[in-house]
Amino acid sequence: MDPRSEVLLRQAELFQGSVLLAGLPADDLLGRLPDARGWCWHAGDQAALDARFAGRSLFGVTAPEREFDTAVVFLPKSKDLTDYILNALASRLAGRELYLVGEKRSGIEGAAKQLNPFGKPRKLDSARHCQLWQVTVAIAPEARSLESLAQTYELPLAEGPLKVISLPGVFSHGRLDRGSALLLEHLDKLPSGHLLDFGCGAGVLGAAVKRRYPHNQVTLLDVDAFAAASSRLTLAANGLEADVITGDGIDAAPMGLSAILSNPPFHVGVHTDYFATENLLRKAAKHLKNGGELRLVANSFLKYQPLIEEHLGVCAIKAEGQGFRIYRAKRG
Repeated sequence: MDPRSEVLLRQAELFQGSVLLAGLPADDLLGRLPDARGWCWHAGDQAALDARFAGRSLFGVTAPEREFDTAVVFLPKSKDLTDYILNALASRLAGRELYLVGEKRSGIEGAAKQLNPFGKPRKLDSARHCQLWQVTVAIAPEARSLESLAQTYELPLAEGPLKVISLPGVFSHGRLDRGSALLLEHLDKLPSGHLLDFGCGAGVLGAAVKRRYPHNQVTLLDVDAFAAASSRLTLAANGLEADVITGDGIDAAPMGLSAILSNPPFHVGVHTDYFATENLLRKAAKHLKNGGELRLVANSFLKYQPLIEEHLGVCAIKAEGQGFRIYRAKRG
C-alpha cells in the first residue's frame, strides 16, 4: 500500500461517501473505499486500476463529469499541474471538503499553501513521511480551461518556426530542454516508413520529424495524458497529422517501426526511475523492422551504450554536447 493511501485510511471515516481520488496510486485504496472513484492521468496506473477495479477510475486530463461530495488530490510533481487539479475540483465543491495528500520530500508542506485561495487549510495528519491537509471550500472558484494554462513557444528550425504547446505537468513545460535541442540538430538521414517518438512530452520531436519527413507515418507515445494532449495541440498548431497514443512504455508501441526517436525520462516525481528507458532498450529490437534504427539522447553519465549493444547491436555515439549524448543503433 502506498504510504499516502495509508495516511488516508488512518482517517477513513472522512472518505466514506462519494469521494473522488485524483492522481491516485495503483494500490488497494479503491478496494478499501468502496464508494470512491478515481481520476488518473498515468496510463500504467490506469491499466492496473482497470484490471482490479473495472470502471471505477477515469483516465484523462479533465475531471470526471459525475458528482462527488469530497475530493482528495494526491500531490502531483508539478506546481502548475497541482494548481490546475485543485482549481478543477474546488470549482465543484462549494461548502465541501477538498484534501491534499503527499510525501514530505515531494514538498507537501509548501504545496498546502496552494489551498489558500479556497479557504483556510489545516493539517489533519502527519505519518509515514506524508501529510494530509484539508480545506473547506468557502467560495468555489471559476473553473479554468486547461488550454488557458498552456504555454507556447517557437523553435527556429530549418523548415521554418515550429510552434510548441505544452500543458501543466508536461516535461520541460514552456521551454525546450537541452537533450531534445541536441537531438533536433541530428534528425538527418532517418529511414522512411513508420517513426515513433517515444516519451513524446509536448510533441517536439514527433512534430519536427513529421514536418521534415511528411510522407512518413509518425506515432507519438507517452504514459501521461497531459503529454498526449500537449502533443495533439502542438501537431494541430503546425497543421500536422500524426497518431498520438498513451500507454505504459514501449510495450504499447506499434510493431514494424523504421525508427524510434526518444529523449526518455528517468525521473518520476522526486524518485529516480530508469525502468521505462531500460525496458525500451531491451525491447526496441522487437518493435523495429530489420534495418530499423534507434536514435536516443540521454545524459552522458547514464551508461546506456552496453545495454543497447546487448539487445540491439552496434551502438555509435552520433553527437555529444552540454552533458548529453546521442546514441544510434540499427537492428541487424
